Order: sequence, then C-alpha cells, then structure tokens
Amino acid sequence: MSLELLKGVRVAPSILAADFARLREQVGEVLDAGARIVHVDVMDGHFVPPITVGPLVVAALHEQVSQAGAVLDVHLMIERPERHVADFVQAGADSITFHAEATPHLAYTADLIRQGGAGVGVAINPATPVGALAEVVELLDMALCMTVNPGWGGQLFIAHSPQKIERVRAIVGVGVAVEVDGGIDPVTAPRCRRAGASVFVAGSAIFSSSDPGEAYSTIARSIEAD
Repeated sequence: MSLELLKGVRVAPSILAADFARLREQVGEVLDAGARIVHVDVMDGHFVPPITVGPLVVAALHEQVSQAGAVLDVHLMIERPERHVADFVQAGADSITFHAEATPHLAYTADLIRQGGAGVGVAINPATPVGALAEVVELLDMALCMTVNPGWGGQLFIAHSPQKIERVRAIVGVGVAVEVDGGIDPVTAPRCRRAGASVFVAGSAIFSSSDPGEAYSTIARSIEAD
C-alpha cells in the first residue's frame, strides 16, 4: 500500500451510506470518478449504538479497490480495537483508524497496525480534547477529527469544527494527514480544507445521490476551487 495516497488532498467516499445491494457497483462508480480512498465505517453496537460491517466486507472490496490503484481506509468505531486489528489487516485494510476513547492502549494498538503493514490513524470525537493526539503523533500517518458525533450517517456538520481542525493540524504538523468525517459536502469541505484538513470523508453527500460518481466529483471540485 502506498501511504502517499493519504498525504494528498483526497475525498474519501464512505460506504456507510451506500446501497449494500449494489455495493460493488457504487464503489466502482466513485473509483471511476477518481476516488483513491474508500472509507469503511466499522461499528460494534458498544462504542457507538449501530452495528455495521466487519472484515468480510473489507475482504470483499479489497481486490476491486486495489486493482483501481486505490486504498481501503478502515475506521474502527469499536471498543478495544487492538483485539480486532489483525482480522482487518488480513482482510485487506490498507489504513486503520481507531478511536483514542476506545482503548487505554493507544501506542500498543498503533504498533499492531504498523506491524501488520497498514497505515495508522487515530480518531477523536467532537468533545475529546486535541491533546489526546499529542503523545502518539510520531506513530501516526493520519489524525481523524470527527465533525459529527460518531455512529450515525446524515448528521449536520458541527459548526465550530474548523477551529478544532486548526488545533489538530498544529499538533500533528505537516507530515500527518488530517481527516474529517461527518457532514462533509461541497459547502463544508472547503471550510475544513482552509482549517488544515486534507482527507474528506463523505457518505450521504455521495451515495444518497442518484449519481455517486458526479457527487464525488462535485465535492472534489469544491476543494480544488477554494
């Protein structure tokens, strides 16, 4: 996996909002439109109320995404992620992001991901201070700043998120990707870009459209034009 894909400015379609009866087709549409990061939201019913997908879905998409020259960015919204990292690495996750709030063992979990050969990301919830990232910066490829409360698609972007993104960028520096997730669309994405974000997760804004490929391109263009 090339971590260079995480270092650029990218829109990452989230399959959480996709039609799972047409998952490969819709993933193909955004890949054809230029997406090079496909975001997979994993929820366990404990860390967040919903239950979504697991390693089997990651494995099912791995070949399609890899053949397109893209990567699978797996976002673990689960308790004790260190217990499940190996399964997602084996399934084909290229990058794994886990929540600082979900384990007391941030450095250990990051090391497990790195040893498996995947990129390392740590996420923080809207109410979590950015200082939670400070002691693991040297272990990170990506820091994820949630711009909604995790667990539900279609939420409204939290208005003061850009100020927090600025603080995250100040802590992680220029060598770490800053990802945002929640309420990202052609209006909010440029605001987050100006604040220092570089990877933009969008679910409903892309897959709720009748043309996911064009919806992806619209967000990408909004960032480029800003």
